[in-house]
Amino acid sequence: MSELSLLQLVLGNLALAAGACLQGVAGYGIGTLAAPILFLISPLFIPGPLIMGSILLAVLLLLRNRASLGFRQVRFAIGGNVVGTALAIATLSVIVSEQFDLIFGGLILTAVALSVAGLRPALNARNSVIAGAASGYMGTITAVGGPPIAMIYQNETGPLVRANMSAFFLFASCAAVLGLILSGHLGWEEVKLCLAMLPGIVTGFILSGHVVRKLPFAALRPIILGIAAVAGCAAILRGLL
Repeated sequence: MSELSLLQLVLGNLALAAGACLQGVAGYGIGTLAAPILFLISPLFIPGPLIMGSILLAVLLLLRNRASLGFRQVRFAIGGNVVGTALAIATLSVIVSEQFDLIFGGLILTAVALSVAGLRPALNARNSVIAGAASGYMGTITAVGGPPIAMIYQNETGPLVRANMSAFFLFASCAAVLGLILSGHLGWEEVKLCLAMLPGIVTGFILSGHVVRKLPFAALRPIILGIAAVAGCAAILRGLL
C-alpha cells in the first residue's frame, strides 16, 4: 500500500462508492464499474483488495434484501461458481505478471460483450450453472463477475435480483479470496489495501438505500460499459507494449 499515493487512495474510494451504490441499486456493478477504473488508477487494487471489499458489500446487501432471497434458484449458480473459480486458480498459477494485463483486458471486453449481446437466457438450472462458472472464472481473475449472472436475472424483479445476486456474490467472493490465497496472489499488503477501501464501499451502500428507486440504471448502463471497454483496451495495450 506504500506504493500508492493519497490521491490514488481517494480516487479509488470514490470509484468504489460509485460501484457499491450501483450494486445496491441493480444487484451488481461494483466490479463492472469500479474494477476497470481501479485498474487504471493502480493495478494493485485488482483483484484481491476489491474482491475482499465485495464480501462486506454482499453481506450488507443480503441483510437488506433477505426477505426476497430464493436460495433454491441461486444454488445452481453457486455450484457452477466452484468450477469456474477452480479454473481461475489454475490460470493464475501459471501466468506471469506480464500476461495479467492481457488476460484482464480480454476478460473485461468479454464482460462488456456479454452485457451488450442482447441474450436473454431463461433462469433455470442449466443456465445458472453456466453463468455461475463464467462468473467465477472472470470474477476471480478480474473482480468483474457480474455480467454472466446478470444475464439470467434480467427478467426478474428488483428485490429478488438484489437478494439472490448478493447471496451468490457473497459465496463467489469468499471462494475467490480462498483461490487467490492458494495461488499466491493475496497477502497482507492486499488486506491492508482492502481496509483502506472500506470507506468507499460503506458510503456507496448507504447512498444506494436513498437512490434505489430514483437512479436511472438503464441510462447509466452505456456509460458504465464504455468505461469498462476503455479500461479493457488500455490493459491490452499495456500488456502488448
